[in-house]
Amino acid sequence: MRAKTLLLAAVGMSALCAGQALADDAGAPTVSELVVTGAPYAVSLDSATTHINIITQEHLATAAPVGIGDLLNGMPGIRSTAYSPGASRPIIRGLSGPRVMILQNGVGLVDASSLSPDHAVASDPGEASRIEILRGPSTLAHGGSAIGGVVNMLDERVPSTPASGGADGHVGASYGSVDDSYSVSAGLKAGKGPWVVALDAVRRESGDYDAPVNPVSSRYEAANGVTALADRVVRNTAVDLTAYGAGLSYVGAAGYIGASVKRTETSYGVPFAQIVQVGPPPEEGPVFIDLKQTRYDLRGETALDLGPFDKARVSVGYADYEHQEIAVDGGAVGTTFLSKGAEGRLELVQREHDGWKGAVGVQILGRDFEALGGEAFIPPVEISEVGAFVLQRLDRDGWGVEGGLRIDTRTLDAKLTGRPTSDAAAGYGVNWAAAAGKQDFTNASVSVSVFWRPASDWFLGLSLAHNARAPTEFELFADGPHGGTGSYEIGDPTLDAEQVTSLEATLRWTGANGKIEAHIYSADYTGFIDEARTGDLVDDAGVLDPAGELPVVRFIQSDARFYGGELEGTYDVWRHGDGVLALEGSYDYVHGQTDAGPPARIPPYSVTGRVVWTAPRLEGQVEVRYVAEQDRLSAFELTTDAYTLLSARVSYRPLADQDVKVFLDGRNLTNEQAREHTSFLKDIAPLPGRTVRAGVTYSF
Repeated sequence: MRAKTLLLAAVGMSALCAGQALADDAGAPTVSELVVTGAPYAVSLDSATTHINIITQEHLATAAPVGIGDLLNGMPGIRSTAYSPGASRPIIRGLSGPRVMILQNGVGLVDASSLSPDHAVASDPGEASRIEILRGPSTLAHGGSAIGGVVNMLDERVPSTPASGGADGHVGASYGSVDDSYSVSAGLKAGKGPWVVALDAVRRESGDYDAPVNPVSSRYEAANGVTALADRVVRNTAVDLTAYGAGLSYVGAAGYIGASVKRTETSYGVPFAQIVQVGPPPEEGPVFIDLKQTRYDLRGETALDLGPFDKARVSVGYADYEHQEIAVDGGAVGTTFLSKGAEGRLELVQREHDGWKGAVGVQILGRDFEALGGEAFIPPVEISEVGAFVLQRLDRDGWGVEGGLRIDTRTLDAKLTGRPTSDAAAGYGVNWAAAAGKQDFTNASVSVSVFWRPASDWFLGLSLAHNARAPTEFELFADGPHGGTGSYEIGDPTLDAEQVTSLEATLRWTGANGKIEAHIYSADYTGFIDEARTGDLVDDAGVLDPAGELPVVRFIQSDARFYGGELEGTYDVWRHGDGVLALEGSYDYVHGQTDAGPPARIPPYSVTGRVVWTAPRLEGQVEVRYVAEQDRLSAFELTTDAYTLLSARVSYRPLADQDVKVFLDGRNLTNEQAREHTSFLKDIAPLPGRTVRAGVTYSF
């Protein structure tokens, strides 16, 4: 089904919607915060049976202007791909790429970020009013690609409520020292109803950042027989981003209906190995990526009286995405990626009765993807998905159960006619002339959870789920050089769907002066799709050559198991008037194993501790974060050293009757060398050195 047809069908769903439901207060206490991502009906954060975090508007207002992966990095169980300041995605419990779904207001971004680590997410955290992060399989509400977790960036670009004072808004600005960066953002919602308008904009720019050491590690030098340049600037890491949008809603007594448009434009550099060149320079030098996306959204919600249902909700997103990989020297365009499509959801929510909640829904996706140019290593592909789900929850105060079922169909139709097979792919038994260009997958996912509150301050939960993920277009059809991973990738058109059975145990304790949350999980995979280095080398044309520059990577399937845990807690040690001094800490660990050995880029364990002061006018914290060495490696990986980062921040409200906040934020204050094992570029692009960021925000 074509993307435009799907869009029209999804827009037709909006006829159900004519009004508005009150939004949750983003500043509510965390223990009673309502989660809207995991299911169409809200569940309080302290009653969730899996690990969920929420970042509110207040925290986002002073957060560093970085990509979504770097923003979330350091939360228990979450790391960043740390590819560059311009491109970062979250890694959840050791899983990344297509297994972690990034949503905007509950529907997909229709970009190319999940397919390669050098592709930026086409939505900036600075646009969000709230971010919800779900760990573990979340396929029931959001589809098979969420087999590892979900990050949902929520905004009010389509207003769902009137402006409380007739006009609500915020402005902010900051400056950072390590990369000579600045950022500004602003948002406005105006109108007491029924018509409400929203405007927002984000602008940030940064230069190449400083590192504590030469960017190229000594291990990389030794493994590749090269010599690092005497430089402590990580070249080609500048970022230039502009995003702006507008929305209009009709807000009535029973619900709301509205639409918005957003434009994102960003260009960013891709780090390269800064080494002494011996002989002629390489033909392909450093590149930067120029990304543009225009996105249209339609959202609505209305009360209704339809059997057991008392609410209908619709969300539709249509996006036109393009990014080009351009040579820094000369400006030649190497590869262009195009993605155009729509995703729509319709949810019917049951009226709550005696602790019973539930919902049913359908989800439709249509996307056209194409790569053009010298490194177009996948053919044009049309992708369509249709999913239907049912979710139910019974909460009897002292105990409860919840569960759900989802059926997904996914079709990938690749244009393989006339596509040549490289020598390398042919050597592994691939023949594109005989391969099936149209691939259909039907997957079922099911989950069941039980929970128990033995006392008012305790919550125990146990969740069992079986989920499935269809292969991506890269995993099925790749055949060519991939600059983002520095390899020659070969897909397998015979791949089956990836299946996982997971078990997670949850414990929460909430007392008068503190709280503790712990999670232990295990995930067993059948048909785990992995990128395996073969040991062969090829040239750019895919011809096997012992002197070739590109290692061959194949997408293969095997059984795998991931297990680990996360622990976080806080305790108030001292109170003085309205001020509270608290200690916070967290720990996470993940272990991965496949039939071929450890998967690549599995994060080591980490421990974080903070001392936090909170008061109405003055807030501050000091943080120490230790990330362990990773020496449990896949083939051809290099060991990554442990590091400890010291950070501190303070914010002050100079006006008692105005929400003005001035803040100072220091990161890596000891200027320590830190390399993220999860990054493809860890040995040529360490994390930034010491930086101080100053800024101001104003909300009204």
